[in-house]
Amino acid sequence: MSNDIDNEFFCDGISEEIINALTKIKGLKVIARTSSFAFKGKDIDIRDIGKQLNVNTILEGSIKKSQEKVRITAQLIDVKDGIHYWSKKYDRELVNIFDLEDEISLAIADEVRNNFGHFEVQDQLIKQPTDSIDAYQLFLKGRSLQLKWTPESINQAISFYNQAIALDKQYAKAYYANLQCYGLLAMWGYMPYQEAMELAISNLLIAKEIDTSLPEYPLSFVGKFFWEEWDFKNAYIHINKVLEINPNHIDGLEAMAELCIALGYFDKAKVFANKLLEVDPLSANNHYTLGHIYYYQRKFRKALESIDYAITLNPHLELAHHLKCFCLIWLNEAEQFKTFIQNTSFQEEKNMLFNLINKKDAVITNEAISNWSKGGNEATMLVPYDVFILSNSDHKELGFSRLKEMVSQRRGQIINYRQEPFLQPLHSINGFSELHQSNLFIDDIEVPQKEEEKLTSNILDSHQILILKKELLNYFEKEEPYLNPQLSLKFVADVLGLNTNKMSYLINQAFDTNFNDFINQYRLNHFKTIALDPKNSHLTILGLAYDSGFNSKSVFNTYFKKIEGTTPRAWMKSNS
Repeated sequence: MSNDIDNEFFCDGISEEIINALTKIKGLKVIARTSSFAFKGKDIDIRDIGKQLNVNTILEGSIKKSQEKVRITAQLIDVKDGIHYWSKKYDRELVNIFDLEDEISLAIADEVRNNFGHFEVQDQLIKQPTDSIDAYQLFLKGRSLQLKWTPESINQAISFYNQAIALDKQYAKAYYANLQCYGLLAMWGYMPYQEAMELAISNLLIAKEIDTSLPEYPLSFVGKFFWEEWDFKNAYIHINKVLEINPNHIDGLEAMAELCIALGYFDKAKVFANKLLEVDPLSANNHYTLGHIYYYQRKFRKALESIDYAITLNPHLELAHHLKCFCLIWLNEAEQFKTFIQNTSFQEEKNMLFNLINKKDAVITNEAISNWSKGGNEATMLVPYDVFILSNSDHKELGFSRLKEMVSQRRGQIINYRQEPFLQPLHSINGFSELHQSNLFIDDIEVPQKEEEKLTSNILDSHQILILKKELLNYFEKEEPYLNPQLSLKFVADVLGLNTNKMSYLINQAFDTNFNDFINQYRLNHFKTIALDPKNSHLTILGLAYDSGFNSKSVFNTYFKKIEGTTPRAWMKSNS
């Protein structure tokens, strides 16, 4: 969505809330924030956006905030034809913003279902997280800063989350956000570990007393069990709890992919990595995750393709730079490697590693060995170059000693040590296989089914469908409700005494179509009847379309050509 630049964090926050709400609907593919926001404020052809995101429908709109009022416009656009098949403008007082977010989310879901077929929509998609609008705006400001993922921005985010909490002591999402921020500062070494963890835990203890229904609650345990303790079984249990709440939760999917990678279950890791790319195709981090899987499978050329794309999407993703360096080493791409590592950190270590792997002269100084044996540079190394170098030199025992020490400390940099190609020489050393024993096995991990493999819940049995089908046909033939251009699924559902989920399911099962095509079929037949009547010869084609219940010229023309294979004007001419 495009935004009012003066209130960008507020507008981005509302857009993200609507995206997150729609992801809760099973059967509805929704692109996550990172990829959706890639097009914000850019003049790009809708067809190009659809192609890059691999979607058929785009939600476009704007959010403008002025003092205590907000105006939101939204429209659904067909990527192929550029048709706006639904649009609406909402003017509201800011005090009702959560109800408005829920109203818009439900309206979007209903319109997508009306046009593309049945899926079930909950009665409510967004719950009010706080009674204070001011606290909500402070939270959104903090969220916008946190998503910059720098030490400075995360500390600023904590400040805004604390201000939000000061206004509403029951604001669970603000406590969970603080928990994540402190956890990141601890893991990255930008805050004393014990101090950061104590602050993280204090926020968790308060948050869990307020609301444990949020995905942030089980997610808060994933970091502890996975990265801190390497307790893979408990990590898996809590990641599953996140995905039960929201099957498309980005952090949950990423954690599951990383867990499978750590265990060497690459086929299962790919399922979750591909799911990540399905819901967030323009995320550099997601392409890095897929590249990591290929790297551990020794498919270095394929890994390099994913990593190059990740760096294109985010040139500042440091882990992707390291992984590209490793791929170039294993592919023995000397010139490209030399050019790529210029002006990067750890150039000396990178050159040593390249020369060792590719059987060139590699000088490892006593000073470097002494420094590494004492754990030098470990606070600033995102990847353990020292262990990699020692393991491929005449100092394998020292490399194993450093690895053993890091495993005992549960260091995140080497959590994938069993899969790492650079550590292959250590596999034959006595004691390697006993370094860490996993308590989670490949058969324990269930992968999500593809959407087309899932069975739609039978909310109506075959006998009910048969009876209701007759009632629906009888109602449409006698009452001609399709002539009402504002006819809605809810209106028809109310007439038959059903809710909208059952009504949508009935039409899908009984007629193998969606709601809009079902009523437009009646409208088209009515148009053809009155269009050939001589007494209507003075009316325009568009006038006849409106008299038949169509409320949009573009929808009428598109549907007509789809069914008849020609334009309304050509059809009129050939049938006059």
